[in-house]
Amino acid sequence: MQVDIFDKIRKSSGGPIGQYRDRAEGYFTFPKLEGELGPHMRFNGQEVLTWSLNNYLGLANHPEVRRVDAEAAAKWGMAYPMGSRMMTGQTALHEKLEQMLAKFEKKEAAFLFNFGYQGILSTIDSLVSRHDVIVYDAEAHACLLDGIRLHIGDKFKFRHNDIADCEKVLARACSIADKNGGGVLLITEGVFGMTGALGILDQIVALKKKYSFRFLIDDAHGFGVMGEHGRGTSEHFGVMDGVDIYIGAYAKSMATIGGFVASEKDIITYLRYNMRSQMYAKALPMPIVEGCIKRLEIIDSPEGDQLRAHLWEVTRRIQKGFRDLGYEIGPAEACVTPVHLYCGINQATNIAVDLRENYHIFCSIVCYPVIPPGMLIFRIIPTAAHSFEDVDRTLAAFKDIKERLAKGEYDKEIPDMALIK
Repeated sequence: MQVDIFDKIRKSSGGPIGQYRDRAEGYFTFPKLEGELGPHMRFNGQEVLTWSLNNYLGLANHPEVRRVDAEAAAKWGMAYPMGSRMMTGQTALHEKLEQMLAKFEKKEAAFLFNFGYQGILSTIDSLVSRHDVIVYDAEAHACLLDGIRLHIGDKFKFRHNDIADCEKVLARACSIADKNGGGVLLITEGVFGMTGALGILDQIVALKKKYSFRFLIDDAHGFGVMGEHGRGTSEHFGVMDGVDIYIGAYAKSMATIGGFVASEKDIITYLRYNMRSQMYAKALPMPIVEGCIKRLEIIDSPEGDQLRAHLWEVTRRIQKGFRDLGYEIGPAEACVTPVHLYCGINQATNIAVDLRENYHIFCSIVCYPVIPPGMLIFRIIPTAAHSFEDVDRTLAAFKDIKERLAKGEYDKEIPDMALIK
């Protein structure tokens, strides 16, 4: 019997995350951080020290960036250029940014994305056909997984950062590709955004001596941050030449919208003519393009080196502090710092509320289905805009919380969120 789609949706629990909407919306989901972007903002009517913004280098409020953004918006408006790049949206400044990104990543060419998520989906979809085989890390980001799901051919995952399992799966993929007359695309991340772990890029590149495959990395959290000059996790490992397709995002180190893919010139030319998410979408507005040019100039400058240096000082200080307090933060090697707690949902909710309402510290809270059930992560994102005082204040709060958790002070019932909101 036919059902009404809307009726079906109304009767559902809301999905894995949506099931929490009645209790969490406006506080844990869709919260409103207000004020100037930075470490100190306003939430729920009071000032909070925030660790939830991917503004790694503090460029969101850099005076030169703000000036260029404002002048470009006044000069061009937000409409120019109209249309997709292929039809009417091509400009010299779009080309200039692509040339700068390609040079920065030591690739022959680059192509801009309107949004990193859409661009990654479309890149994967364009690169592989039905006889090709995809091999990917089991903890790849949702954008990679969604792109991989579009592939109608074989796809196999390997255990997270397990090079032995990766090689085993890769050997199988190469065998299938040989029989089908296809190729192999291996996909992983430079930095895993939930754990701060680095992808095993050097070990994967080493497998090229034994197997024939192309290597794609999503380096959203590494671009502008990792490596001596901020060229990313591939620079950090010294394998820039071994990464065939490099994808970076503006949303982290650049603190704006968009992304890019960099590779050999003929591959980028092919992608430009086959990436549906870019062919049928409006070009990036000119103010964003001009703003990205300024951001990249800063990243690729002595000032960028100084910003990265301070970011890493803040990161190392807070990560060492959490470990000294006895908190588990896993294999965090990048800036992302996940503070693990193994407790019930009541305890976790009470801790989160206490952090925000009494300690005035705001950080993102991650639970199932983003991570495995039975655990909870307070996700700390250090930035170059944070101070050592911010770090010490946060560590002091988490020291108190650890002691209070041990005493059972968070075992009480979950508060009425309507009263808190």
